[in-house]
Amino acid sequence: MRTINIVDDWSNLRLPADIFSVLEQAKSVTFPRDRNDVLRKAMGDSDASIFEVVYDIPERGPYTEATVARCKNGLAVNYTEPVMRRRDPDCMVIGDKLPTDKRSFDDRFGFPFEPLRNDTFNWLKGQDLCVTTFILGGYSEDSGHGGMLIAPANAGFFLGALADLQGLLSPEAIPHNFLVNAIIYLAPPFRHTHFDGQQVVVHNRMEGIHEIFSYNLYPGPSAKKGVYGVLLNIDGDDEQSLPTLHGATVQVVTPYDNVTTIMHEGASGSGKSEMLEYAHLQADGRIRLGKNVLTGEERTLAFSQMCALQPVTDDMAMSLNDSTAGGYLTVQDAEQAWFVRVDHISQYGTDPHLEGLTVHPAEPLLFLSLDAVPGSTCLIWDHIEDSPGVRCPNPRVVLPRRLMPNVVNNPVNVMIRNFGIRTPPCTAENPTYGIVGYLHFLPPALAWIWRLVAPRGHANPSITDTAGLTSEGVGSYWPFATGCMVDHANVLLRQMRNTPKVRYTLTPNQHVGAWKVSFMPQWIAREYLGRRGTAELPADRLKVSRCPLLGYTLKTMQVESVMLPPVFLRVDEQPEVGIGGYDAGARILTEFFHSELQQYLKPDLDSLGRRIIDCCFANGTVEDYEDLMRLG
Repeated sequence: MRTINIVDDWSNLRLPADIFSVLEQAKSVTFPRDRNDVLRKAMGDSDASIFEVVYDIPERGPYTEATVARCKNGLAVNYTEPVMRRRDPDCMVIGDKLPTDKRSFDDRFGFPFEPLRNDTFNWLKGQDLCVTTFILGGYSEDSGHGGMLIAPANAGFFLGALADLQGLLSPEAIPHNFLVNAIIYLAPPFRHTHFDGQQVVVHNRMEGIHEIFSYNLYPGPSAKKGVYGVLLNIDGDDEQSLPTLHGATVQVVTPYDNVTTIMHEGASGSGKSEMLEYAHLQADGRIRLGKNVLTGEERTLAFSQMCALQPVTDDMAMSLNDSTAGGYLTVQDAEQAWFVRVDHISQYGTDPHLEGLTVHPAEPLLFLSLDAVPGSTCLIWDHIEDSPGVRCPNPRVVLPRRLMPNVVNNPVNVMIRNFGIRTPPCTAENPTYGIVGYLHFLPPALAWIWRLVAPRGHANPSITDTAGLTSEGVGSYWPFATGCMVDHANVLLRQMRNTPKVRYTLTPNQHVGAWKVSFMPQWIAREYLGRRGTAELPADRLKVSRCPLLGYTLKTMQVESVMLPPVFLRVDEQPEVGIGGYDAGARILTEFFHSELQQYLKPDLDSLGRRIIDCCFANGTVEDYEDLMRLG
């Protein structure tokens, strides 16, 4: 493949004049050549043990946004404000006039975006800049789908996060057909001067280039989810394209070498990264199924041998049109590293697999919101405190795929699509939507509306707003998309109709009725589904859930000769909940679905989709949902 050298000739990038002028007029421009170069930039191009990321704020003076500590196993990044330590779900605004259901910049802030765009360019021209280039998502180098980051040179850790997540092209070896389809501009001071210190990320879709203006240094909304929004925008350019799904994918290998591929989808905090982890064990090797929040009773079980895991995707799964899939869904990873949340790693020994990868990594890692001092080993259970005694709920580590054992780098056919939801405790005295049992089976039509609603759920650790039952919308990726909801709803429905062999399941995390369960339901379900494979469950093994939105539950669930207690399968059978508490929770869940689905009833909605939503409004039965997709 022929290459170009952008160090010698920036015109090879074929940028519009106003963007090209930023590079031409900046104080200086450097192009990091590799990951080591980027990590050195993160420490201010020095051998210092700690580096402060400081910007001059007009009428305020120097302000420290973050500190970077050089540790034995990588760089520990910590923000000076708790608000910067997790993603604001409302940080995205749209700066252009193209079709969208998202809030526009001028509507939210009361002034047009174009003057701020120019001010941002002028600010960048006054900085020492670093520029990196990468290939978007899971596209190949010859696809022409290229991305670029233009950032102040002292934000090297941000460059490092993006370089890990999306890759880094050497500036001397850019593919000859490289086209810049997306640009991220990093300008942290503007959050103080224009946005009252809050996270704001502006998407500006121009002809040929999707611009992302990141006015904060937390990489979640821009380097990660911003790029996700670009991929979703590219997906929408072709009526036959399929969406980049918000899901973790794993191949589950049984002790008998049978392989079942499961994708776990859901809103932020629903257990995607956890789907790639082995079940957490107690000190004696047993698994704790749950602890009753009222009585303190604990239920445990022991496995003789668990399935092996071969991770495929952690958060962004690019859908592929593959004629050889035979009715299954084909996906590959749209990232080159994983942004792993470690809030559930509270002490040494919680997850020896992940702890081993991060304590003694083959390469230095990037850690966010972990309490580490220069020269120490950054430990993923030492979370920074947001305030005295209050641990940050969103500590992260960026794990390059190449460091993950048994990672699968080729496309795979997904057999089971599981959906996760964070659930609060539910009791007769305090009923909630925490009525979801350990494992439910959903008809495709019902699985579709779960993705349209995508409940964010209880005590979400990944975002700043965690109160109550809220929605992340279509496919659970709506917070990152820039277009129209109905278009995405139609694409998801078409995808499900075109992959008829895929089966759909639902698992909760945190609570099952009155039992605190953490992520154990999806780990136990993974063991069960891995052993069963794609074999159809006999009708006499299933029982219709009391709440139709929960599809079917198992009459009994046995894994490796261990029988799960029935109260974990059907919450209405828990004495602490009972029929009354369950039905009250079902009403909460049903009313929430009815409320969220209203926004999809637009003229462009697929006719089958409208019938499915009407079925939900009419409180249809599970059999009704079965018939809808079967009859089309």
